[in-house]
Amino acid sequence: MNEANLSRLLATDYETVKNLFPREGRRQWRLRVVSQFWALSEDDKVAYAQVPPVPESEVEEAPYTVDDDPLDAISTDTLSLGLLVRTDFSDEPAWQTFLSKLQEGELEYAAASEEPLNAESKATETDDMGDDDDGEEEGETGESSSSEASSIFHVVNPQDIASRKQLEGISNLAALRLFSDVDVRRVHGPPAGTRRIKPPNRIIDVQGWQEFYAGKMIWIYDSKSNKDQCVRVVSQKSADGVYGSATADSWRARVTHICELQVNLASGAMSIDFGGMDRWDYPERIRNMAEAEGVA
Repeated sequence: MNEANLSRLLATDYETVKNLFPREGRRQWRLRVVSQFWALSEDDKVAYAQVPPVPESEVEEAPYTVDDDPLDAISTDTLSLGLLVRTDFSDEPAWQTFLSKLQEGELEYAAASEEPLNAESKATETDDMGDDDDGEEEGETGESSSSEASSIFHVVNPQDIASRKQLEGISNLAALRLFSDVDVRRVHGPPAGTRRIKPPNRIIDVQGWQEFYAGKMIWIYDSKSNKDQCVRVVSQKSADGVYGSATADSWRARVTHICELQVNLASGAMSIDFGGMDRWDYPERIRNMAEAEGVA
């Protein structure tokens, strides 16, 4: 039997939510459904866990999986392994230095791999966050995303003011909600001698459940990146075996290392758990926890 997840509630409530808010998209509709899940009483959550989830074969073809989302073109539909999202626009020279190092890193990794990247596909960029009618996006470099078949990162670097305002200074959780699909899962309780987190928080533990996200791995360029040339590496769920770690936790990685990290993390050759120690960025966790209850 598959583990309990949001699929059963999506199957019953997603279409209703979709009809009530027709101007939104798949990710926001799923967020509205997950809000309904968190509103269930503890007894109702216990009962929900006893009902088998929708079979995976049905989930794959369901509207809550295949419906369009306004940001699919710069997330799900890109052919890269990960998304690098620029959220600070205050220092263009620092950004260009970072981007050059990223492109160099992709080419260096390609030179050492058995399947080298196309030299024209390195670190492709998106210059807007709107729908793309012709199926291609053109970035600052004049390259279109259609050439990125072997790219490690797709860079989200909007040029219009509205899109930049949407991304500027956003939290890890906000980025996950924009570019990934929400779900829920059961989580193990705290180890013996340890209390459950209080107050409960949906990105850590609420009555044994946790909100998590599925999609491409997200790496965030923020204001600190202008100085340290690092990005925040965002977790889609808490670390297994580290109670108190959270969905949307992050740590900082230098640009010269992130190509190899992304490939190894995507392939499953590497996982990050800090040896069972809680060494994620605590201020970012607190920020995410404060935003976690703010779903529409």
